[in-house]
Amino acid sequence: MTEKIKKTDAEWRSKLTPEQYKVAREAGTEMAFSGKYWNTKDAGTYTCVCCGEPLFTSDSKFDSGCGWPSFYAPLDKAKVDEHTDRAFGMERVETRCAKCDAHLGHVFPDGPRPTGLRYCINSASLEFKPGEKE
Repeated sequence: MTEKIKKTDAEWRSKLTPEQYKVAREAGTEMAFSGKYWNTKDAGTYTCVCCGEPLFTSDSKFDSGCGWPSFYAPLDKAKVDEHTDRAFGMERVETRCAKCDAHLGHVFPDGPRPTGLRYCINSASLEFKPGEKE
């Protein structure tokens, strides 16, 4: 495993927009159907907005109808950490970038084949690289 990227809050704030900071560094959530990638259908790679790590490709993206970009699998399972999230009186599985600990979203067991998983990811946590696939 590669060493985690660590920056101060001031360093993250200088790199990210206020919305990106709120979502990626403070585990916020953008409103459904408001993010720039929820309906993107172009071929390419989705990278972490904080560190640039490739996380998902358009090959695993699908329309879940939930209003956030949804993927049935990460590019590499080792690139996405999972943590139990008990906020808001429910138990969910939070996803974070394994390289910089950025909050990405959550994963649910209601996705399509082949994994049956739905990685529900905030657009604010991602950068899209069109045409590029790792």
